[in-house]
Amino acid sequence: MIHEVDEALRLLLAEAGLGENGVDLVFDAPTSDWAARRNAPTISVFLYDIREDIGRRRTGETEEHDDAGLVVGRRAQPRWFDLTYLVTAWTNRPQDEHRLLSEVLRCLIHSDILPTRLHTGTLAELGLAVRLEAAGPGGNGPSASDLWSALGGDLKASINLRVSAPLAGERVPTGPPVTEGLVVRTAAGARDVETGSGRRLRYQGVSDPGPDGFTAERERPLPAARRRRGGTSG
Repeated sequence: MIHEVDEALRLLLAEAGLGENGVDLVFDAPTSDWAARRNAPTISVFLYDIREDIGRRRTGETEEHDDAGLVVGRRAQPRWFDLTYLVTAWTNRPQDEHRLLSEVLRCLIHSDILPTRLHTGTLAELGLAVRLEAAGPGGNGPSASDLWSALGGDLKASINLRVSAPLAGERVPTGPPVTEGLVVRTAAGARDVETGSGRRLRYQGVSDPGPDGFTAERERPLPAARRRRGGTSG
């Protein structure tokens, strides 16, 4: 899921034209060593914090159906995670960096929802909304000063971007639907382990049990003794 969010952000910023004019878009950590090796205008989208949104956790599972409507699998409920990115611009002049940051901010606040056309993999399969929050209030993550200290660099203008994305639950395939009746065998006694070939119970004249399976109500002729019950004697 994380790499799918990365790809969606890359496409989102590329659509805004931020990859043009020789500007690189990377997901590297902006450490001091990395900054020293940089040789082109760059936008860094660095993922530094991953936290589950416990309030959105749900139990249970959902059914998956094929084109015929049959259940082919069951999947646990997705779990939601907040991915927090540090977005920075790197050029040789602060004015150019601020211009790039302004364009990034304009792109990110255009919509609170990541466009579905940019969803790939499990994000596309789930079809759930992925929320964006750019330059919002600080959360429970590290402070800006602590983060830059850990990166080994000086404090720099940046945009905090938080993405709320679902992680697909585990999928368990189901077996094929039952199409045959039960097999009944009899034995001579409780200790007798030998059994006959058995007799398969079938519905006469029915090859397809229908959508309700063998639990559906069907008309069955009563035994002769029951048909005579309550009648008049000759």
